[in-house]
Amino acid sequence: MTYAKGMTAATKARSQAELASVLRVAVMRLARRLRSEREDDSLTLNQLSAMGTLAGHGQVTLGDLAAAEMVQPPSMTRIVTNLEERGLVIREPDPGDRRLVLVRLTDAGAELLAANRRRRDAWLNRQLRELTPDEREALRRAAVVLEKLARS
Repeated sequence: MTYAKGMTAATKARSQAELASVLRVAVMRLARRLRSEREDDSLTLNQLSAMGTLAGHGQVTLGDLAAAEMVQPPSMTRIVTNLEERGLVIREPDPGDRRLVLVRLTDAGAELLAANRRRRDAWLNRQLRELTPDEREALRRAAVVLEKLARS
């Protein structure tokens, strides 16, 4: 089987494998660079991720938070305990089922998370200004595809 402009199936597969490798490295490097722009580097990435989930979902049970973060409940309990000790989250009994515990961000947690996002967004915005309009447009289109890959 041949593809456009004489590309063979083997060439296309190799080309796709190369794209996967280059894309993986680029995304990892960008993620690493963005992580270095964190407001408070004493928080682990798991802690920040849990806080981000709480910011997006509001008050949730420990079990639901663990599931959303794809970690075991005991691990999430340790994460939440540390965040609670720092005053960034609060645990409260579920009013509908007192056996369950609900977790939510405190105002301090929400502000820390927002400051973290502002700092990383500002860094990325400065980098984007250095690109050409065509490069920024290519990234706009790629962002949609990257989101699709992330949801898979």
